[in-house]
Amino acid sequence: MQILLVGDLHYDLRQLDWVLAEADGFDLVVIVGDLLDISSAVALEAQVPVVLGYLERLASKPARIVVCSGNHDLTGRDPAGEKAALWLPQVAAFGITTDFSSLMLGNDLVTVCPWWDGPIGRDRVEQFLVEQAARERERWVWVYHWPPPDLPVSWTGTRSYGDADLAGWIDRFAPDLVLSGHVHQAPLETGGSWFARTGLDQATVVVNAGRQIGPRPSHVIVDLDAWSASWWSFEAQDAQHLASGGSAA
Repeated sequence: MQILLVGDLHYDLRQLDWVLAEADGFDLVVIVGDLLDISSAVALEAQVPVVLGYLERLASKPARIVVCSGNHDLTGRDPAGEKAALWLPQVAAFGITTDFSSLMLGNDLVTVCPWWDGPIGRDRVEQFLVEQAARERERWVWVYHWPPPDLPVSWTGTRSYGDADLAGWIDRFAPDLVLSGHVHQAPLETGGSWFARTGLDQATVVVNAGRQIGPRPSHVIVDLDAWSASWWSFEAQDAQHLASGGSAA
């Protein structure tokens, strides 16, 4: 089984077109947040129906689809008064797995976490992970927009920019693989990477496809059967065995 990971599309319709065209070749397509773009000249309320249209078309593909929220996707405040992607739950009606949901891909559990904005959201994510940890599975894959800090996948070129709470949850729950994004520069900066190991005994792999401008997004392909991953961008490509950390190129 193969997973296509993209993220940080930031309302680039050319890149959404590419995802639509490529989805047929995969068992699972993961969009790891920031489908919208708060800096766009197009208002967020106008972006949302366009992106929903793309996701509905994507959901008609044979591949299963996962989408988590990122910081650019927040469009209002939830009942607790914290910022949230209020539009994203609509995609569940298309059959898409989104925030606070999981799916089984073969024997592997794929768990989708939101971008949380405050203590109530944080506690809700933690409780969700506690509940999902009790489920039977072979491997556990998390979809989480922001990578943990102090890793090559969270290096901007000048500083580490990651989520310390995620680092703590990785230590506590030991997922096998975390699919992330958010730090656009990491794969292409000196000292950065698309791939890192962390957690107890370095048993968790974190990947971040990064972001590039153009019609084809940088992306990661995970082969669950071979337990390997490859990364592609215009500037460089790489491959890794997830079990050993050795190059698969």
